[in-house]
Amino acid sequence: MKILCIGLNHESAPVAVREKLSLSKEGLSHALNGLKYFPGVEETLILSTCNRVEFYLVAQDAGQSEHAVDTLLEGYFNKESFNIHDYLYCYRHEEAIAHLFRVTAGMDSMVIGEPQITGQVKEAYRQAVVENTVGTILNRFLHKTFSVAKRVRTETELASRAVSVSYVAVELAKKIFEDLRGHAVMLIGAGEMAELAATHLNAQGVEKMIVASRTLEHARRLAEKFHGIPIPLDKISENLAVPDILICSTAADHYILGPDEIKNALRLRKRKPVFIIDIAVPRNIDPRVNELESVYLYDMDDLQSVVQANLEARKKELKKAEVIVTDEVNNFVAWLESLHVVPTIVSLRTKIDTVRQQELEEALSSLKGLTDEQKKTITSMTHALTNKILHHPITRLKQAEQEGNAEALIEAIRQLFALAVDEKPE
Repeated sequence: MKILCIGLNHESAPVAVREKLSLSKEGLSHALNGLKYFPGVEETLILSTCNRVEFYLVAQDAGQSEHAVDTLLEGYFNKESFNIHDYLYCYRHEEAIAHLFRVTAGMDSMVIGEPQITGQVKEAYRQAVVENTVGTILNRFLHKTFSVAKRVRTETELASRAVSVSYVAVELAKKIFEDLRGHAVMLIGAGEMAELAATHLNAQGVEKMIVASRTLEHARRLAEKFHGIPIPLDKISENLAVPDILICSTAADHYILGPDEIKNALRLRKRKPVFIIDIAVPRNIDPRVNELESVYLYDMDDLQSVVQANLEARKKELKKAEVIVTDEVNNFVAWLESLHVVPTIVSLRTKIDTVRQQELEEALSSLKGLTDEQKKTITSMTHALTNKILHHPITRLKQAEQEGNAEALIEAIRQLFALAVDEKPE
């Protein structure tokens, strides 16, 4: 049996093509079962995210798998003006195994090291289990995949450095205040960036959160989510002495805070430091604020430089991760190859044990007056004898499989011991 991966992702296809292959839950169920019942295909799994759609199949040969996926894709793209095959990649066996290991560990993501993909692969696996399209090989493959992802995250720093602007902002705040628990935060703006920052800050245990927005309803919505206090934008100055951390991300095209407002807040704070993050473009905070004592001001360029440095650090960790992937691919391939000789070993043991049992019964029936202890001794001797006879052939067969030249030996054993042809592994 061979494992095959056919798919497209953010590097091989534009979003206009990827969205054409976006599968609903019902569409995913149909595709999984349609592929499984295609002649020659034994197991199937489909990974479908906004950045990739990949088909994993176990089949007798790669050609059957490719034909199955081609047939499925024709149903989606036969009326399109482009050729879907121009955007597809195909990985066979060891390459397919290594690819899913890399994908699940975040090594192949748009943002290297991002953890969401592991959960998406787990969801794809759960769906395939529900649809009963996975068997021995894909079950073992996926469990190994998750352990490889865990090993990469444990043994490397691939995911240890922040690579989102909002998370970097929180990490910088932690460097200034060490522990964010007990500190107050003000969000000026209630958009997506502010919400992401609020999520990270909330996870760090900030004590108080004030949300200011030009539209008070937007401020209320975000404040309620994090048990904060909503205020209108024109009440910022009145509350500016409260926050230790100020995050600004409005759509205003001018400075909404300058040195005078911050200086007044510092006086009321008795010079306690304040960390200001201006992630708005255009900037909302006058850069002269950074000249004030006890003020730490970072704008989008500052945060992006940290993000870029962290991304470069993650890329350096890829080499360590690749060593892990190579090691785990070899281990999994060895297990797959062992499946090829197992049926022959089982058949051989069954055949020899059947002969042993028949001869033992004949011998015991002809030997009169044996005690139970004597019968037990003779039975044990026959077991020991057959085990010793089989030890070298089975050991040699396993060695040959590891060396990649077991085919001739398997055939010889089946011929010499007259093993049933229909028991021969495919």
